[in-house]
Order: sequence, then structure tokens, then C-alpha cells
Amino acid sequence: MRSVGRTLLVVLASGLAAALAYLALWPVPVDPVAWVAPPDTGFTGPFAANTRLADLDTIPLGAHEGPEGVARDAQGRVYVSTRHGVILRFTADGTDPVAWADTQGRPLGLDFDTAGTLFVADGERGLLAIDTAGTVRLLADSADGTRIEFADDLAVAADGMVYLSDASTKFGVRAQSDEQASVLDVIEHGGHGRLIGWDPRTGRASVVARGLQFANGVAMTPDEQAVFVCETGAYRIVRVAVTGAARGSVTPVLEGLPGFPDNISRGLDGRYWVALFAPRNALLDALSARPFLRKVIVRIPMALRPRAAEYGHIFAMDAGGRVLDDRQDPSGGFPKMTDVLETERWLFIGSLQGGTLARVAR
Repeated sequence: MRSVGRTLLVVLASGLAAALAYLALWPVPVDPVAWVAPPDTGFTGPFAANTRLADLDTIPLGAHEGPEGVARDAQGRVYVSTRHGVILRFTADGTDPVAWADTQGRPLGLDFDTAGTLFVADGERGLLAIDTAGTVRLLADSADGTRIEFADDLAVAADGMVYLSDASTKFGVRAQSDEQASVLDVIEHGGHGRLIGWDPRTGRASVVARGLQFANGVAMTPDEQAVFVCETGAYRIVRVAVTGAARGSVTPVLEGLPGFPDNISRGLDGRYWVALFAPRNALLDALSARPFLRKVIVRIPMALRPRAAEYGHIFAMDAGGRVLDDRQDPSGGFPKMTDVLETERWLFIGSLQGGTLARVAR
């Protein structure tokens, strides 16, 4: 009996040693960088908890899912990008969806120019343009010699310039799902994001700014001398100059957000709407200065890793970063919000997952 007991102890000790060695040494795709996460003030001040999104409507997408990006054309029709490449077109009130175009990739951010061309940030393919007939054309899949790995969102200026976020040049959508790639980039905090400008006169894409922490949502500032960019991995919104001697300079506008900012869109009456994908994660913040332990998180089986809490949250700010409106749903009935389109009557809200688009009275 004693020999059986010793054997069992040896087996248990060997298993424990193997598990510890795995957690400490197994190769992972991330090389985390130490940083200090800003204090999380939580749902206080202008972000005080509320239930103003608890009664939103949901609009079925039929056979489609993952309505990441939302845009509107000059006729008021609503367009939605979906997970498997199809862009849906709805009536102005969000009814009668039809499959309008297929990018054959993963369309994310959408924006129209004044001529009716829909520009698409396609996570797999790069920058695309779709004409009024629904014909898809590739404009750029690289910038300054580096492939666009994670085209995420974009904004079109009045002069035709297109500003595109490449969320991460290291963790791309072709190798992982868009959510998994974003998680790896945020955990690493390596500054792999960049802002790209595409010039319609030359047909060339060039880098405007580098070193962004998961560059996500993009929107033109009122004077169009800069763009707002959501840095998901830094919980903030920054202003990136796109013209003149200051081109490429980055200025914080709103920091220490209570969640991960996704897209930012220009609304009505000077408002900018921001979708918060999920609340901040206390463990991830606590380990911001501990790169080794962040590697351990990636080694843990997916089912056991900390998960983003399901919580609905959007807010509006002015061009100076002052919060004007805040709407939440703590129950997470429509989670992982990614984009907001404001019309004269509605706020349409996109999400990374699910088979519905959300709508709430403006």
C-alpha cells in the first residue's frame, strides 16, 4: 500500500510540475510590454450606471450575424457589415434588409463619400470601395510597404481622403478571429496599431501615425484637420493630426474610460457617439505592469480565461471630449457593442456578435 501511495504522489507531483512548466514556459504568440493602466473610476460621474438601453429594439438580420459597422447613405438607407462578408441594406427605419454587396472578407467599419461610394475597412482584405451598384473594388492592402493586417474603421474627409485604422500589424484577422486578434493585441500592449491615409488622387496609402494601442474607431474632427481615434488598448480617445506640420501628432482627448472603446462616429448637432465593447477587466489592469503573468493568461485554456463582461454601453461626447449623453444596459441584453449610427429618429447600434441589429429612440 505504501508503494501505491508513493507512486500516486510521484504522479501527482509530476503532473503539477508539468502544469507549472507549461504555464511558465510554453511558447505563446504575445510578448507583453509593461505599462501602468490608468485608474478605473468605474461607472461614476458622467458614466454613472443607468438602464437607458434596457428597452432597445432588436432587428433580425436573417441568416447573417455580427453587425459590426453601421452607416447611412444620402437617401437615408442604413447599411450594416456582417461577419461573413455580406453588407446588408435596410430602409431608413431599419426594416426590410437585403443583401446588397459581398466583400468576400470581413467587413468592419463603413463610411460614405459625397458621391455615394461606400468605403469599407475589411479586416481580412484592407481598404475597399463599393459603388452604387454594389461592385466591390480593392483600394489598398498595404501602406508604406507593410501589409494592412487588421483594417478596422475609417472616415472619409470632404476632400476625398480616407483615414483608416490598422488595429494591429501583428495580430491580424486572417490568422485569428477579429475578437481573438484584438484580445492578443490588448494583452501584449505592443503599440502595433497605426492610422493610414489613402489619397484618391494617387491611389496610394501611407502611414499617418504609428504606435497606437489597438487603433479602432475613426471619425473626422469638425475642422477635418485631424481625426479622432479610439485606442481600445489604452481606454482612451485621441486626436491625430492629418494635415500640416503637425501631421501624425497624437493628443489625448478623453482618457480613463470605464470600458474598451470600439468605434466612434460623427452624429448630429456636433455629437460623436462611442460604443464601449465591454467594461474594463480588473485582472488585466492589475497585471498591466507584469508582462510575465500576462503571458500566463494566454497559456490558460480559452474556456478558463477571464472573459469580457456582457454589458451594453454607448455615450456621446463633443469635439472637446466632454460627455453629453450616456446610455447603459447592465443586464447585457445586447452585448459587445461596436458602433452607433445617429439619425433624426433613431440610434442604430452594432455588435460583434449575434443575429440582430439594435435600435433605440434618439
